[in-house]
Amino acid sequence: MKFQTTPYHFDLVKDNSRLSVFREAIKDYSGNMGLAYDLGCGSGILSYFLAWKFDEIIAIEIDSKTSRCAFNNLKDFDNVRVINKDVLEYDFSKKADLIVCEMLDTALIDEGEVQALNHARKYLKKDGKIIPKAIFNTAELVSMQRDYIHWDEDAKYETLSYTINYSNIDLTEYVDPDFNKTLEFKVNKDGIANGIKITTYTLLTDDIICGPTPMLNPPLLIPIDEIPVKCNDLINLKLRYIMGEGIETIEAER
Repeated sequence: MKFQTTPYHFDLVKDNSRLSVFREAIKDYSGNMGLAYDLGCGSGILSYFLAWKFDEIIAIEIDSKTSRCAFNNLKDFDNVRVINKDVLEYDFSKKADLIVCEMLDTALIDEGEVQALNHARKYLKKDGKIIPKAIFNTAELVSMQRDYIHWDEDAKYETLSYTINYSNIDLTEYVDPDFNKTLEFKVNKDGIANGIKITTYTLLTDDIICGPTPMLNPPLLIPIDEIPVKCNDLINLKLRYIMGEGIETIEAER
């Protein structure tokens, strides 16, 4: 099937790794197949996968151009309804067997996954499921060339510490979007540390986990004031951000 997309969603559809893990997670779903919500449905590719399994799919997309693409892509399915609305303003009237929400980004900082699920989760049946079900965030101390927050696409940096798992987020439960924690890094290489690298891994189901792909959670590089470090040093840094409120909320300091 040829999908209509916006330029941004064209890049998403081209990311075969991203698509394949979500398709596999939906394919493996074995619960009740009455109603599924697709939150932030984009051009409708995940609703397309859902349409072959569920009696009813409600696909919600805030952007009007993108929702028109989704409508055109899914118009031949009698069991799919595309809604052009903000998830936070949608009047949910029925409880679902499955919620799919692919509004993912690194550490959930730059998209509204947390807010959308906190709002919609109460409309999930007791035995219902969410895809994805969790994320895991890791961090490393780095020496990087750029002095501003950026994703690691084509960026040059050197890792100076062991990787730490600093945050596990269960998306099936309420998530506080305000993150504030002191991270402790053990240095494994002499150098000048001037940044933190965050990497996010997505647990779609109990059996399917996905690391970063070109369009799914590329690692994020965050600048800090320069710190001379030596092997085996322990460096404590405070990291703060608000999930869903954008990278401009990020603060990192010693």
